[in-house]
Amino acid sequence: MHFDPVLVRRRLGRLLPERLRPAVHPHTHALTVERYDVDGEPIPVADGLAAGYQPTEVGAAWGSPWATTWFKLTAEVPADWSGQELEILVDLGSEGGPGFAAEGLGYRPDGTPIKGLHPYNQWLPVDPGSTNIEVYVEAASNPQITMRVPTLLGDVETAPDEPIYRLGRADLAVVDAEVRELVADFDVLGQLAEELPADDVRGAQLWATISDALDAIDLHDISGTATKAREILAVALAKPANASAHRLTAVGHAHIDSAWLWPLRETVRKVARTASNVVQLMDDHPEMIFAMSQAQQLAWIEEHRPEVFARVKEKIEAGQFVPVGGMWVESDTNMPGSEAMARQFIHGKRYFQEKFGIDTQEVWLPDSFGYSAALPQLIKLSGSRWFLTQKISWNKTNLFPHHTFWWEGIDGSRIFTHFPPVDTYNSDLSAGDLARSARQFADKARANHALAPFGYGDGGGGPTREMLARAVRTADLEGSSRVAIEKPEAFFQKAHDDYPDAPVWWGELYLEIHRGTYTSHAKIKQGNRRSEHLLREAELWATTAAVQHGAEYPYDALDRLWKVVLLNQFHDILPGSSIAWVNREARATYQQVGEELEQLITTSLGALGSGEGQSTVNAAPHGRNGVPALGASATGEAAPATVTLRQAQGTADGSEFLLDNGIVTATIGADGLITSVVDHETGRNAIAPNGVGNLLQLHPDVPNDWDAWDVDSFYRNTVVDLRGAESVTVAEDVPAGVRVVRKHGDSTFTQLISLAPSARALEITTDVDWQERETFLKAGFELDLRAEASSSETQFGHVKRPTHENTSWDAAKFEICAHRFLHVAEPGYGVALVNDSTYGHDVTRTVREDGGTSTTVRLSLLRAPRWPDPETDLGQHRLRYAIVPGAEIADAVREGYAINLPERTVAGAGIEPLITVDNPSVVVESIKLAEDRSGDVVVRLYAADGGRATAGVHAAFDATAVTTVDLLERPLIDADALSSNTPADLSLSFRPFQILTLRYTR
Repeated sequence: MHFDPVLVRRRLGRLLPERLRPAVHPHTHALTVERYDVDGEPIPVADGLAAGYQPTEVGAAWGSPWATTWFKLTAEVPADWSGQELEILVDLGSEGGPGFAAEGLGYRPDGTPIKGLHPYNQWLPVDPGSTNIEVYVEAASNPQITMRVPTLLGDVETAPDEPIYRLGRADLAVVDAEVRELVADFDVLGQLAEELPADDVRGAQLWATISDALDAIDLHDISGTATKAREILAVALAKPANASAHRLTAVGHAHIDSAWLWPLRETVRKVARTASNVVQLMDDHPEMIFAMSQAQQLAWIEEHRPEVFARVKEKIEAGQFVPVGGMWVESDTNMPGSEAMARQFIHGKRYFQEKFGIDTQEVWLPDSFGYSAALPQLIKLSGSRWFLTQKISWNKTNLFPHHTFWWEGIDGSRIFTHFPPVDTYNSDLSAGDLARSARQFADKARANHALAPFGYGDGGGGPTREMLARAVRTADLEGSSRVAIEKPEAFFQKAHDDYPDAPVWWGELYLEIHRGTYTSHAKIKQGNRRSEHLLREAELWATTAAVQHGAEYPYDALDRLWKVVLLNQFHDILPGSSIAWVNREARATYQQVGEELEQLITTSLGALGSGEGQSTVNAAPHGRNGVPALGASATGEAAPATVTLRQAQGTADGSEFLLDNGIVTATIGADGLITSVVDHETGRNAIAPNGVGNLLQLHPDVPNDWDAWDVDSFYRNTVVDLRGAESVTVAEDVPAGVRVVRKHGDSTFTQLISLAPSARALEITTDVDWQERETFLKAGFELDLRAEASSSETQFGHVKRPTHENTSWDAAKFEICAHRFLHVAEPGYGVALVNDSTYGHDVTRTVREDGGTSTTVRLSLLRAPRWPDPETDLGQHRLRYAIVPGAEIADAVREGYAINLPERTVAGAGIEPLITVDNPSVVVESIKLAEDRSGDVVVRLYAADGGRATAGVHAAFDATAVTTVDLLERPLIDADALSSNTPADLSLSFRPFQILTLRYTR
């Protein structure tokens, strides 16, 4: 008889789901179901267990969007089932994927958790010997948010009240363990046969073996013939892998977005469900290893589900449950500021150390939207050694050339890095995943180790027993990668030993997708930036007050507020890519954080200020207007700034406005556009001939895939320039300013262009009533210089990017991220654009007819995507930015701090700075008291200009010793930067962009 593998494939494809899997539970018994519908937000477990339940039945509707229903499931175990393995089967009625729809967590009557439930994991274990069943399920009716479909489901305040699910099943079932193992055998061998080439001998043999095993099964007595079928399959399962087979470390994982298509409060429950799943699986499978990142999520379990936390801690002590990541959350890394990025590591690693005695070595960021070139130094300074992500596999233009490599940051620090070639953080260890990992591993010529995170993720869920069954069977299986369940640290050590001379990638890991996240939800970006700088001020002045006047330092308040800000830097909150509920809460949170920090600052300055008169307070790291950095004094005299209306040059009837403060002169045309910005030192106009500055431009913005995340390059093909003005008038409320009003559709743009006395920067304050949809707003400056690269501020330095499109790698960076400044220059002359809350930018060059080159810098101000939040960015906004003519990098750094740290006033003659630095290229990023509450003063500095630097650092307080420390304020073993006879006066040497943290013992 001719053998046809297609027939076998189709036969298995029918029998496995239709006959064999159902036969795992040969006998079922309906459970009695009662329910309690929670009114409003979730309730404590004890309240849920004690609630008044009402009868219900399978098929009944339950759960309006975001609601909670508690189900009580009871039954008497049939007498003839005694001694058999039993399970409870619960289908909450969702057809969505795990973590994206209805979920539940099972509890015993005493409140101990059993495990979680989701569409791909619908069973609860029954304690052996049970004669009566009583379990409770806390069920969450989280709605399914359909991609690219604007919806009101994304906020409990706008979602409808009707139930969205029906209870699909609630049964007690007998388990046939032998049939379950048979299903797993068929699952692995069938997938492997599917994956192997048609002409592969092993594949052909597998289909023949599968055919023989299927023949051995009596479909009317599956239980009685399962063993015979397994014996046939065992021969194929026993054949060992090739000696050179790809080696894969499988690490159990559940990527859980701390907020995304669900609110923060639901993530608290998601992590409890997932952790319960994992520890239950570990009870049955001691070989199970699970890695969990994000200290915040473990802190949530500790606070809200202590009964789950106790089980987690037990498994951590056993070495099965492994904290990784060393960060408070899996944050965005493009937009968090310098100190905030450092605090992610400080708070994350401190939590793991204090709660579990673990110093995590792996930085685990599988899903963030690109990776800052400052990270390698921060990782190293946190005491970590390894870095993992897979997100760069999402690149739309270029295929990243390595999976294992050394990543070099802007300062020269190198971190051993791995991108799992399986290209997912949600692997199910299917044969397709294992084959893809082997096939795509870019470094296979020199290395043979890769990692695969396995388990349902994004919305949680984690590994399943089916995945573990695959891992066991593929540990040494011909035709497959070799799979070993191991800890991440074990993998990294093996990979490093296997490939110590791996290639080097220098600079940022730019993600060629999700560029719109630099701009979406401007109010969230603004709240983050403002909070970061208020935290700087609060720590600075609280430390100064504590050292100089013995004031109480607000340790607890600052710790709490930092953690709130760090949480909101999660990679779907700060980027503005979450549902409306998340965004609404983030805006309210930033408002509350701002108010609390302002009160802390006021209290500290009140302790510092005394006497008659007032002084100006300067929290910036550079002196300004005669006020020292990090201190307070009376301001110096400044030449007045003026505004003059005059006849426009070269026109018969036009007029223009001239702003001048003796340092900078700017000209604004009758249309309200900037036609010249001249710094008196060079006499050079920063604006290109016939060009303008501050041109507002609108682009249609409908990306192909991810609305809030993406801007696609074709948006540039269509543009509307806002050149017409409703009015252009002298601003009477500032010394020298012009107010411009423009309209487009239902939107209004009111801009104040002003030049302050003594200012080096021409500032633009833009008030927008934004009513556009799916529109991208830019502000452009056409500059008269030939810049080969732009310099964008990142954490503790800046990164250079080409302004040309010579290669596909260059062209893909058509939208880039910068913090407080973006600088462009040609030899001898440069211009900076600084801002108070904008991150997205683009930089292009053109050659003019006169032969000169114009470099156009544009700030990305607002977007209006409709998914997942249909009201994104609509409403009132105030955005501030400024142009700094004749600027070097040092000027850009200074002005970037200045626009984000407005001066304040305090009573009295002034405040002596705790720390002074004699080189403006060395910047004080933070001054605080030590985390261990010893009272030691911690000062963090960095070389900001990109070159080597030496600096004298003076401490204006008594100190018995000073030590260079890492981010966790532990002494650095290899530190050699200090050179001093006294702690009060140090001479420091810095490498380019080097960070130094000093700890002063008082």
